[in-house]
Amino acid sequence: MSKKDKKIIPQLPEHGPIDSTNGKEILLSLKNVDITFGKGDKAVKAVKNASFDIYKGETFSLVGESGSGKTTIGRAIIRVNQCAAGEIQYKGVRISGKTNPQLEREVIRNIQMVFQDPAASLNERATVDYIVSEGLYNFHLFENEQERVKKVEDIINAVGLLPEHLTRYPHEFSGGQRQRIGLARAMVMEPEFVIADEPISALDVSIRAQVLNLLKKFQKERNITYLFIAHDLSIVRFISDRIGVIYKGDIVEVADAEELFNFPLHPYTKSLISAIPIPDPKLEKSKVLFTYDPSVHDYSEDKPELTCIGNDHYVFGNKKEIEEYRAIREKGERVNSVTFRKEGEEEEIVKEDNIESMIDASILDAPIHDTGSKLYSILSFLLPIPGLIAGWIFKKKNYIRNFKACRKGALIGLGTFAALLLLFGLLLLIASI
Repeated sequence: MSKKDKKIIPQLPEHGPIDSTNGKEILLSLKNVDITFGKGDKAVKAVKNASFDIYKGETFSLVGESGSGKTTIGRAIIRVNQCAAGEIQYKGVRISGKTNPQLEREVIRNIQMVFQDPAASLNERATVDYIVSEGLYNFHLFENEQERVKKVEDIINAVGLLPEHLTRYPHEFSGGQRQRIGLARAMVMEPEFVIADEPISALDVSIRAQVLNLLKKFQKERNITYLFIAHDLSIVRFISDRIGVIYKGDIVEVADAEELFNFPLHPYTKSLISAIPIPDPKLEKSKVLFTYDPSVHDYSEDKPELTCIGNDHYVFGNKKEIEEYRAIREKGERVNSVTFRKEGEEEEIVKEDNIESMIDASILDAPIHDTGSKLYSILSFLLPIPGLIAGWIFKKKNYIRNFKACRKGALIGLGTFAALLLLFGLLLLIASI
């Protein structure tokens, strides 16, 4: 370590502030954070008034559909996205906005990120040795080359790879192995806080459990705190201490993992839970999906806010909704987000469908080569009668798009030939006169 680094005075305290309600240490805190992209009329508010705390040593999961603002918040914590309003605090110290270079280095050193795409997040022209060592070089986290090599080999072994992999390049590895390299790059810095941005969504199901076990192993051994960003609630439930649900930039519900699954109060949370697949095919087939409709909320006069209803459970709503949520929670009866269709109900629904929906269903069931190619229209235009015959055959075989293409071309062709015959007849009549 250089003399310059030894003289650096720490900008961050050893411990963060203590939450007065539960006595836990707050490591990271978002306070009324807005994140906006663009300017003027084209400005888009990706995150609105987001507030939550992450406690030391826990896994806090942020879930929501694509585009809801999960990754935007993660990137704001590592200072890639700027906050338009509010602030982000780490151990009680503001790290958003302008900070001095000394504090910025400490934040980068203590907060690391594991990215969603293991292929795009690694430098294809660098060896694994350099990729993992880059942070060590930048922050002078070794005394000599021997210490650097030992740190890199130890972390490579810890993530389940071998020292001989260090001389290879990222393209020589599978997706799961690349994600392990990304994990090694983050963990070699010995961070206190790690943002895992959907680290398993690009991996095979068999590999996901291995990566999750690695994350839990590092948390247990090094007391690491995670912000786990995901959209799959079935995985989130079993690895999270607390869960935050985000919808179009609004944090709509925050609670302990079991509390959230037993008492999902916000309609959007219910819709996410109802979408979790059930491993029983019969039950899955009869399951009725709960669809969230934002129009059920009337926020024209009474504006909503994230409010605690007890049991460290926060829900987003106006005063009327909060009272309803509180009454449901006080009953203590588990809220069921999944309902099942009774036998025979599915057939009745199909009978009530209109003709258009039946046609749509038949198109969905059509063979893969039912493309409705323009070539069928052109050929049917040139040869209308064979085109109509081909269209009839396509319809019989449920090639609906091909049938429509043939019919369209044949009708236009017949009309064109009829017009040409009529014109030719007129010309002959005029010539005879």
